[in-house]
Parts: sequence; C-alpha cells; structure tokens
Amino acid sequence: MKITPGKQKGLEAVSDSRGVIAAAAMDQRGSLQSAIAKDKGIDKKAVTYQMMCEFKEIVSRVLTPHASAILLDPEFGLPAAKARSKNAGLLLAYEKTGYDNNRPGRLPDLLEDYSARRIVAAGADCVKILLYYNPFDPPEINVIKHAWVERIGAECAANDVPFFLEFVGYQDGMDEKSIEYARKKPAIVTGSMAEFSKPQYGVDILKVEVPVNVIYVKGMSPCKGESAYSREEAKELFRKAAAVAKKPFIYLSAGVSNEVFNESLELAAEAGTNFSGVLCGRATWKDGIPVYAKQGAKAFEEWLNTTGVTNINNVNARLKAAKPWYSFYGATSSSMA
Repeated sequence: MKITPGKQKGLEAVSDSRGVIAAAAMDQRGSLQSAIAKDKGIDKKAVTYQMMCEFKEIVSRVLTPHASAILLDPEFGLPAAKARSKNAGLLLAYEKTGYDNNRPGRLPDLLEDYSARRIVAAGADCVKILLYYNPFDPPEINVIKHAWVERIGAECAANDVPFFLEFVGYQDGMDEKSIEYARKKPAIVTGSMAEFSKPQYGVDILKVEVPVNVIYVKGMSPCKGESAYSREEAKELFRKAAAVAKKPFIYLSAGVSNEVFNESLELAAEAGTNFSGVLCGRATWKDGIPVYAKQGAKAFEEWLNTTGVTNINNVNARLKAAKPWYSFYGATSSSMA
C-alpha cells in the first residue's frame, strides 16, 4: 500500500512523535446534554448551546497538551477546536448524534449541513464516523450500513483526507453491560473489524472496542462477581480480533471508567496486539460532569487539571505497547506507508 499525500499529512497531524495516536475524544452531544441535565436537575432542553461549548472548550484546553489530537463535533465543538494545544491535531465527527429510532437496526445519518469537504474546511485533519454495527444483523439492515460507509469512504478519498471509522457493537434486546452480551461481544467486534477492513470502504483507521468486557474477566480487579472468560481466554480473544484487521486500529474507551480502560489496555499489551493507540473520551473526563453541573466551569477546570490530567496520563502510560500506525504496513516511517 502507498498512502496518498493528504492522508499521510492528516495521520501525521493526529499522531505523536512515535506515530502512535494518543487522542482525546469530546464529540459527545446528546449523551453529554443528558448527563449535564441529570446532574443539574434540569430538563435536557435546558442545557444550552453555550453550556455545551463551554464544557468542550475546557476539556480541549486542559487535556490537549497531553494528547496527540482531539476528536470534536462541528455542532458544539468548533470553539473547543480553537482552544486546543498547538501540538494536537483535530478530528471532526461527520455523523448526527444517536441513530434513527423510527426504523430497526440503529441506522445512522450524517449532519445535513456538512460534507467531507466542509469538515476539512472547518480545520479537520481527519474525518470520523460512528456506526452502531452488528455483523450478525439481518442483511437488509447491514447492506444499508455497508453502502453508507462506502459513500463516506469515497468522499474522504475524493478530498484526500483520512477516514476514521468507529463502530460500536450491540445486540437488540440485550443490555450491552450484561454478562450475556459480554459473551457475544468478541464475535461482534471481530466480525466488524474483518468487515470494515475490506478495501471498498476506504477506511484508514479502525476505531474499535476492546473485544472483551474486562469486568467479566476472571481475576482482574474490575471483576467483582461472575466471569465470562479467564485472563488467558481474554488475551486470546484480543489476538483473534487483531488478526482479522487489515487496517491499523485504535481502541475506544466506550464510556468505561479510567481503571477499566487502563486494565483493558494492559490486557491488549499482554496479548501482544498491534494496536496503534487510542481515542479516549469519557474515561478521562466523565467523572467531572457532576462537578461542572453543580459547581460550575471554574471548579470543573480545576478538577480536570488534577484528576482529568492524571486520567489521561494513566492512559498514555499504557500506550508504550502501541505500534505506529504506519508499521501496520511494514513501514518504518509514515512517508514509506
């Protein structure tokens, strides 16, 4: 593979000096509004545009000195993009928040007033899309999702900008935090990685969930009750998922605590997976939402400067095991990929 100049430039912009992606994520919209509203004791609609922008701006300003990039959304995140540290690249989300509740299959949609070209014009180094995906869903659902990703891949190729595809697994009628789903998760993650590694999608970086739920790995500290897999079984599931990837991949934190995400990354390192970094959001700043909601912006910034920075540095410490994204292609530098 020979990467194009625009894609090379974009990937270099969001990577650290080692070629590892150590990115913060702050593109939450609907879920962030709901969380702030809950802790403020107000209706979700009362969470204003100014509140959302302020929260994201503070996260960007405090955390990006410790990150290679930040993922934001164009709806509330453009002021935060301007507040980021000069060392940090920028990824922008292209999808609408949530999914279509009126049709089966959690079908996605794009922001109506944006395109890949407009995402780049807004200052993005890379385009990111989130897709809820289960490879075992009925074909009539997945064919729609496949075509959707193909169109976005073609848009990104036409604009010579890197395409990050984030897929989040699910099983209709099942709680994704349950042990029942934990048993299904490895096959869902592995099948998704295999599918979107195919060349027709034009994906440059796969943003993936870890293939196990660490709170159900026997013997690990987050596991307080019944288990779905032993530590050795979990490591083998990491290896199986990594083996099907034909594109560089990074892990997402998927809303878990800092402790759980760190232990997940340690397990990935023990398994020897060739992951190329992280895009980590809520595991660094989620616990600060009540501080912002109840005590205000200044208290939240103080919390981030202590606990938030500690959280992101905890994650960064686990990236020693990560491999440069370009090494996935057997290259020794990004210019050779």
